[in-house]
Amino acid sequence: MYKFFAKEAFNIIIQTSMWGKVEVNEGNIFRFPKGLPGFEDETEFAIISSEDTPFSYLQSVKEPGLSFLIVSPFIFAPDYSFELNDLDKEELDIDDQVTVYSIVTIHSEINKSTMNLLAPVVLNPANRVGKQIVLHQSSYETRHLIWTEDETKSVKGGV
Repeated sequence: MYKFFAKEAFNIIIQTSMWGKVEVNEGNIFRFPKGLPGFEDETEFAIISSEDTPFSYLQSVKEPGLSFLIVSPFIFAPDYSFELNDLDKEELDIDDQVTVYSIVTIHSEINKSTMNLLAPVVLNPANRVGKQIVLHQSSYETRHLIWTEDETKSVKGGV
């Protein structure tokens, strides 16, 4: 008879420029073997949730000043969909479950804030590997408005 022991998750401390030192559970740290476009040398990022909002941060583990505001695109674009090609599935070692985020750009006029639907950040939560994927031959935009005009009238608080 074999006994399997689950690897116990632990917390690490990372330095951020926005919040100082932050304690992060290792389950929220993802490897990006090829980095992100434009940041190929940064290969480890932590997901840091923003309390009471749907937004989170993708924070570099090594570079305190490098973080991206992210959100699940399905919250603001419920019909959003795309298919991963075989190479992306293989690189992420995906069987069936993924988590998808869009990188957000906050504008001084909050109603003009956008999310990048053309290049989603795809995560495999099972093995904690991620990749930003550019959707070729897609009608999605890099600057998709997050809120419609009606929604901006009811938007409150910070992101």
